[in-house]
Amino acid sequence: MSLDLDDLQLLLDVAQLGSFSQAAAIRGWSQPMVSQRIAQLEQQLGAPLFQRHRRGATPTPACQQFLPAAGHALAAIAEGRLAIQGAPALPRVHLASLPSLTSVVFSPLLMTLVDSAFEIRCNTDHSGVIMQELLAGETDIGFVLKCPPVAGLQMELLCRAPIIAVASPLHALAGQQGLTLHDIANQRLAPQQWGPGCDAFIQQLRRLRQPTSPLHAIQPAGAARELALEHGFITLMPALAVERDLELGRLVQLDVVDLPQDHWDVMMAWRGGKRPNPAKETVLEAARAMARRWRKE
Repeated sequence: MSLDLDDLQLLLDVAQLGSFSQAAAIRGWSQPMVSQRIAQLEQQLGAPLFQRHRRGATPTPACQQFLPAAGHALAAIAEGRLAIQGAPALPRVHLASLPSLTSVVFSPLLMTLVDSAFEIRCNTDHSGVIMQELLAGETDIGFVLKCPPVAGLQMELLCRAPIIAVASPLHALAGQQGLTLHDIANQRLAPQQWGPGCDAFIQQLRRLRQPTSPLHAIQPAGAARELALEHGFITLMPALAVERDLELGRLVQLDVVDLPQDHWDVMMAWRGGKRPNPAKETVLEAARAMARRWRKE
């Protein structure tokens, strides 16, 4: 049986995008062309690969089992082409992260592993896409916030980071003790959209705030941080996202005694395998060491 490499890439694209139409659009094809190629691949493999529905297409269990092999095959071909061109054939580890986690994850890992004998590729995306890429073998390790378990993936809690209120050291409330939500309610506020608890917090503040004064909730963490650093806002965000700013005194934590007891659960996810992957194991151990520093262990 001979499989077309283009069809393997098409399979990965449909699985990642969850849509025949979107996979067709990025190629400039019609949707029936994609359906025909996938049907031919299903015939060659002897199993249905997608469940079609009105919202798109979902990989079948058979497809989920085949995706890692397809991803590895395409990666091996790409490495072979580089070798022919005379490029160094160093192993690669592909990392993916939520945008709000990139500054706290990627930089420390790269600094720790900068002299390791492999190359790192970093990407950002939403949790669902990262999980799909892990299953497909396109990503080796993902950094996400707590989400439901996914069959076939291993997940490990790295850190539980509390939500805190921060502001510039020059802010009028900086250094005051025993502040309450009443004290900050009418300040310029821009909490990071850290999760479901953020919306509940905003509703709580609205009851204390002047009706005509807007409340902004933003992503990613870097945008909320910038408003506090440069524009006099108070922001609520995970302590982990501004740990370095707090250490250097660029930002200060406000002593707000009745803040919601919410937090970030930072998770690491990867797909296990029978074949040893020393580069991947090195990154996993570096991430665990990084998490121990976060937890002050």
